[in-house]
Amino acid sequence: MERESNDKENKKEAIKKLRELRKETIEPATARMKEQKKITDSIKAELLKGDKTVPELSAATGIASASVMWTVATLKKYGQVTEGDAAGSYFQYRLAAGGKTD
Repeated sequence: MERESNDKENKKEAIKKLRELRKETIEPATARMKEQKKITDSIKAELLKGDKTVPELSAATGIASASVMWTVATLKKYGQVTEGDAAGSYFQYRLAAGGKTD
């Protein structure tokens, strides 16, 4: 029983040291993930209002078109967004029936 307790403490200490060593890598990665979540949430919020093209999403959210396109493509790949009818040279996108809006 005591040995299990020592093993747990050793693992905790090892993880703590590893986090400290990788702090310079972890912090920027965490910041990028938070920023991407904000972008995704903004796009989904706009799509809740109705179908929109990439330029419309970009204008409504203030996010660069390239970032909107990458995010929409990713959401489409994972089944959260579907491609709708064409509106001029662009497709309109909408949240999929099972698309998460969290």
